[in-house]
Order: sequence, then structure tokens, then C-alpha cells
Amino acid sequence: MDEQKNSAMREGGKILGNLLRDLKEYVKPGMTGKEVDAWVRSEIVKRGAGVAYDMLPKKEAFPGAICISVNDAIIHGTPNDEPFEEGDKVSFDLDVYYKGYFTDSAVTMIVGEKGNPAVKKMISVTESAMWEGIEQVKPGAHIGDVSAAVEKVLRAGKLGVIENYVGHGIGKKMHEDPEVPNYGKKGRGYKLKAGDVICIEPMSCLGKPKNYTDKSDGWTVKLKDGSIGCHCEHTVLVTDSGYEVLTLPD
Repeated sequence: MDEQKNSAMREGGKILGNLLRDLKEYVKPGMTGKEVDAWVRSEIVKRGAGVAYDMLPKKEAFPGAICISVNDAIIHGTPNDEPFEEGDKVSFDLDVYYKGYFTDSAVTMIVGEKGNPAVKKMISVTESAMWEGIEQVKPGAHIGDVSAAVEKVLRAGKLGVIENYVGHGIGKKMHEDPEVPNYGKKGRGYKLKAGDVICIEPMSCLGKPKNYTDKSDGWTVKLKDGSIGCHCEHTVLVTDSGYEVLTLPD
């Protein structure tokens, strides 16, 4: 186990977890994605971390400090000038860079006090699927064990399962091997070992999971049927006896 790496990612993960917790309190109807993005950028720096998306190669550069995916957008939503409305579903996906390592986490919330009960249930089920996947993590477990656990909860909740985007390893790079799909079979795939760090990130929807990338910005992934999407994520360290979630708030 690389304790220097673990310590750096633990500290960076705490910064990220606390920032997303505070972001959920900060967001209100009438705010725009660009306003939120500016706040997030300022907070990342204020809290002593680096804006991870600024470190991507120029040809891969994301136009913001955080992905903001509203309603039918699942992931990779670019910050824009459109105000959030009461009851909007918004997914926030954020990476931070700290002491040479990346951490990654995502939350989905409803803006304001009113929300569609079906959307609320989707968020709850997707969070449960993420935690069920996390519970499978330990040395010797297969990625398929994690994937199968996530898929089982999503399908039991009658949600569409996004299959063409997956979780991943993380560390010195934002995305590393192994891939962590949200569907699969127990006993298949890469076998986890102590010291591995992976991102478990269920993506679901209320309708059919077919999706496309919006040509207007080249980033935002939207559902073809216009239904509502959801994305939840934590960065997880494989310990000697199980797991440690690195991106939880205090």
C-alpha cells in the first residue's frame, strides 16, 4: 500500500466531499450553471486544491470547473446561462487535484423544495445502487461483483441502466484502469487488490437508456427519449480488509 498516495487522496477526497455537500446547500432556483461553476472554481482554490478539468490537454479541455447536467442530461453537462427552475434535477460531477492525485465524486439533487416523486425515487435508488456496489469492494473481489450489485438495484427499481459510460480507476490520472461498468456478472473481470482506487458511479434514467452527445457543445450527454437522468459517484480505496470511501464529507 502506498501510504503517501492514500493520504493525499484521502485529504483531496475530503475537500471534494465537503465542497459537494456545501454546493447542495448553495444551489437555489434562479441561479445559472455559470454562476455555480464560478463559485465551485473559487471554492476549490480557496480550500487548497486544484481545478482538475483545467489540467486536461487542450484538445480535451472541458469548459468549466464542474459538470452540471440538468434534467434529460446524464453526464458531462457544460455550465451555461440558463437559470435553474424549481423542481429541476441537477447532477453535479466534480474532480479535484490535490498533492499530485485526482479524486472524483458526483451527486444528483432536485433544485428547490418541489420535486417529482418519481425523480426523487430515482435518485434514492441510484444512491442505493452505488452503496451496494461499494459494499462489494475488498481484496480478491472482482469488478463484476461490484457491477452486478449495482445493476441488480437499478433494475429492481425499474430504472434504465446506462451501459455506454462506466466508472474507472483513478490516481495520478483522472481516468485509469480498470473500467467499472454499472452492469455485469459476479466473478468476472479484474480482481481488486489492496491499494487500488476506483470510482463507482451508477448512471440511470426514468426512461430508455439510449443517449447521445449534444452537438451544440460537444460534451453534454442527453437521453434520446428526453426522460430524466441520474448520476451518483464516490472514489473508493481498497483496504487490506475491505474499503474506504474517500469522498465523504466530514
